[in-house]
Amino acid sequence: MKVLKYLSGIFLTAFFLMASPLEFGRDVDFFHGYIIPHPVIKVGLITGLKQASIGASAGMKVYEVGREYRLLAEEAGEVAIRVDREKLSEKFTLQIGQARDRQEAEMLASIWNEKLEKGVTVSSQSDPAGTIYVIKYGEFLTRGQALAAIKQLEALGLKDVWILQEEISLPEPGTAWLQIDHHLFSLRAEADLYFIPAQQEGYLSLNGRNYRGIFLLKNTASGLSLINILNLEDYLKGVVPLELSPDTFNALEALKAQTVAARTYALKNLGRYRRLGFDLTDTQSSQVYGGLSAEHPLSNQAVEETAGEVITYKGKLIDALYTSTCGGMTEDAENVFLGQPVPYLKSTTCSLEKQPEWLIEAKQAIPAARINERDISSQIAPLLALGLLSSGSEPDYFACPVTGPEIESSLAAASSLKKINSRPTGHQDLRLASASVNFIELSQWLISYFGWQEKAANFVLESEVKYLLQDSPQLAELKSNERKGLAYLIQSGIFPSYLRQSNLKKEVSRAEWAYILEKSLYWLDDFQHQGLFIAGQSNQIEVIEVGGQEKRLIVVPPDVYLLRRMEEGTFPASRLNLLGGEKITWLEKDGQIKLLQVDYPPPTNVLDRDSVFNRWTKRVGRDELEKNIQRYYPRLGRLLDLKVIRRGRSKRVVSLQIIGDAQQVNLFGLRIKWVLNLKDTLFYVDREFDASGQLTHFIFTGRGWGHGVGLCQVGAYGLARAGAGYQDIIKHYYHQVKVEKIN
Repeated sequence: MKVLKYLSGIFLTAFFLMASPLEFGRDVDFFHGYIIPHPVIKVGLITGLKQASIGASAGMKVYEVGREYRLLAEEAGEVAIRVDREKLSEKFTLQIGQARDRQEAEMLASIWNEKLEKGVTVSSQSDPAGTIYVIKYGEFLTRGQALAAIKQLEALGLKDVWILQEEISLPEPGTAWLQIDHHLFSLRAEADLYFIPAQQEGYLSLNGRNYRGIFLLKNTASGLSLINILNLEDYLKGVVPLELSPDTFNALEALKAQTVAARTYALKNLGRYRRLGFDLTDTQSSQVYGGLSAEHPLSNQAVEETAGEVITYKGKLIDALYTSTCGGMTEDAENVFLGQPVPYLKSTTCSLEKQPEWLIEAKQAIPAARINERDISSQIAPLLALGLLSSGSEPDYFACPVTGPEIESSLAAASSLKKINSRPTGHQDLRLASASVNFIELSQWLISYFGWQEKAANFVLESEVKYLLQDSPQLAELKSNERKGLAYLIQSGIFPSYLRQSNLKKEVSRAEWAYILEKSLYWLDDFQHQGLFIAGQSNQIEVIEVGGQEKRLIVVPPDVYLLRRMEEGTFPASRLNLLGGEKITWLEKDGQIKLLQVDYPPPTNVLDRDSVFNRWTKRVGRDELEKNIQRYYPRLGRLLDLKVIRRGRSKRVVSLQIIGDAQQVNLFGLRIKWVLNLKDTLFYVDREFDASGQLTHFIFTGRGWGHGVGLCQVGAYGLARAGAGYQDIIKHYYHQVKVEKIN
């Protein structure tokens, strides 16, 4: 029997570790019926593991595989792993009861074993009065884990639970310890552990993050490695959304291009970390991988619709490098990575030869409106678009006093869209004058109209009332309810703050009323739509709303109001030029756009213009930069200057000299980025000097984020928005390649 067990161990170990050729569509039974289709990839999640917590959605099997194999758990719910340099000398258990009679103790243990799904044992100890039978639950690596279990037991009705600290008496030597469903095991040095979902559709978790496939805990020269073994396509579902976010870059064709590049990269680099027992890491050193928890429906669709597709050059897999933002142009690989020229990784412009452009013009302008020398035209544009204000024809329309009927008309129109509170009793008794209105009258009327009496009476402290109105010329003659009403409206931002020092009996202008109305209607955002501009067609525009994937056509009437939003602020516009992909906000009524606001990226036609890293600036003190450089070159001495020696085709710095008073250092390629701690090597340098002429700061003005070679991820998104398919995107960034499917 012992010989049979030994032979079974050898067979199963070989079955686990046996290599197979790359092939789609064939299944491999890893263990007890759990199937992972080929190709299989091994991803290192942790190297040099110290502690971890592994869970399962529907239980897991835990096998120890070495010279022999043993099943440690059939349907474990959770496994805690802890690695100690020294042999573990103590464990913790929970005393849930005791009895003088063994039969009684075992009966109680049986009852609680059913409730707790095993883990309850009985042990005996002597005391002066005789033998006591102690009922215990679980084994725990730490006191904290035992305390957490006490809370679970208390929820089941067990109140008098004690933590017992005991010396370890397990016979196996080892430094890695497992707590499987409250039982302790030691891991033999030569053995590996496999964690396998008990059901094919189940999944595992590591420290709260979910993963498809199985886990392998393997002893390596660098300590314990925790490895996720799974099908390549399932792996890609956890890679693509982290490399190119579907929430931000929601163009399916771009995600497909990213998927094919990531698949090619993974297959090309299988076995890269073979000495540690896996193929790739889950970090940027390979490809960022977040498992099942990272998956997104749109990127999953991209993976499924390109299943098995890879990029080849002359029949061989390419090294499918990609970069986040290229800054308008990618670079030759040899200038960045210092190897031999790679024919398919050549410098490429991140732009279109014929860039489509659309023009939207408004037949009517947003009228000028100012309060206290401040232009509020853009702020009140939504009120005009929704018909809550009239614009008038005279140039100084908004500078003139507003009348009572105009105020009532605006609020009636607003109430037809959405009501704020129900009309309080007695409001009808309070009327606005047919002529002009002052701020005291308006405050009382608004509070009555919106039912804000309780807020005005109680929301503002008396000390705040005095503070807010202490400079008002009318303070002495204001009634208590008038003071509180005005103070509440100023404090809440509905009334402009300059009224604290103003004549409150002056006439309210139409511009001031527009400002107050906009602040009162906090629900105006409910009528806003946000999304991306795709293209224009006659009197319609094609858009994709945030959170959606389907394109919509919406009519743009001649009387639309236009706004342009830039870094400097938001401004009225009479015409908008769009390239596609701009972020837009619009107000829609009866199927037509009444207000359109475009968020403009920096003025450029490059495809990665949407990236926040298309342009960047970094100002670094000379002393700080010197310290960074000396981590690599401690003999540099005092940093005197930086000198660009050569630039590549994309104008990236490919050769740089660092000048110190003790040493001069020449840097090449990607090392320039690391040593200077910059986002990319596409940069120019300015210098700041103090009054005495001493160099104090370096200012790096740059473009791009990453290494700048291969596919530009944000540029791929720009191409997809312009209508390119994923194969066209791939062939734009990788020269003379083919997209092929592995059978």
